[in-house]
Amino acid sequence: MTISAIPAFGDRWGPEYVVKVHDDAAGLDGVLVIDNTACGPGKGGIRMTPDVTEEEVRRLARAMTWKTALAGIPFGGAKAGIRFSPERRADKKMLIQTFARAIRLFTPKQYIAGPDVSTGEKEMQWFVEATGNWRTATGKPATLCMSTFGKPEEKCGIPHEFGSTGYGVAQATAVAAEFAGLSLRTATIAIEGFGNVGSFAFEYLRRLGATIVAVADRGGTVYAERGLDGKELRRVKKRGQSVVAYRGGKKLAHEDVFSLQVDILIPAAVTDVINDRNKASIKAKIIVEGANIPMRETVEEELARRGLLIVPDIIANAGGVISSYAEYRGYNPKQMFETVRRKITKATRLVLEQSRQRKQSPRAAAMTIAEERVRRAMGRR
Repeated sequence: MTISAIPAFGDRWGPEYVVKVHDDAAGLDGVLVIDNTACGPGKGGIRMTPDVTEEEVRRLARAMTWKTALAGIPFGGAKAGIRFSPERRADKKMLIQTFARAIRLFTPKQYIAGPDVSTGEKEMQWFVEATGNWRTATGKPATLCMSTFGKPEEKCGIPHEFGSTGYGVAQATAVAAEFAGLSLRTATIAIEGFGNVGSFAFEYLRRLGATIVAVADRGGTVYAERGLDGKELRRVKKRGQSVVAYRGGKKLAHEDVFSLQVDILIPAAVTDVINDRNKASIKAKIIVEGANIPMRETVEEELARRGLLIVPDIIANAGGVISSYAEYRGYNPKQMFETVRRKITKATRLVLEQSRQRKQSPRAAAMTIAEERVRRAMGRR
């Protein structure tokens, strides 16, 4: 195994460290980017995809620096990535734990792991088992301390499967709709991605009275003008099928979700799904970025100039990291949801109002706020 931990300042903000892990015997290639810890230990999930790159992880780690600052929680920004193909499912635990042991020196004072693409509560349990410290990751099973660390009186996990990120996306969507003069109960919504973020955003938006007319996953898009039924979608996904197996909806290509005539579009899957190929076809009035970096800033700026209201990822999907903070503090799920609602609503309103007052895009307004908070923290340090 080779591990290189390189101080890697790229600009005034970071990254502070880029840790590369390679193990021929295990077939492991992983990277940890600790971007900025001025506000607290770097917080960011572990992404496991076949084509994850260092550049992608760097971008995501920087986004976490701004996200935690905007949320007003004492964390910094970080992110990890492990190259992983679904065919290696049997090796997943070994890969997670080999990576965890390799970066243990940095946890939890400089890095705290969490769920991301292809990782959830089970993977976070494997991670903390390997490090021997339950504080090295959040998003763990609620009973982990009782079952693993011998503390029967203590619960130390709030599973990612509570859907805190999707819940936060729904709260940000409600604020954005109100800001734009739309009634959430009459607005039409399309969600690209139906994993941990998209599926819970769907559920919580339905509870707020919204109508979701389209959902997309890798297999395609399903569209129903009068709205999709959540129970049927859950049944389809529980069977391991694509959303296009939904009965009663119109089946479309995955890419078609971006060109539908809807009020609100929520990209809630992976990076750069809105790009130069499809940006011109977008008809939505509002985009709420449920995914991390669903488009490059140049594309976002172009859409904003066209009049679209875009709630940036560093606000919209911060529910996950706010939940992580709640778990770190020992909150129960009810306290966690209230903390997410309060912080997401406050941050979204602040950014959209400042955007209007200063005639800036929401991202520019968010960055102004986030940079000032991190700058103050760096000055204190």
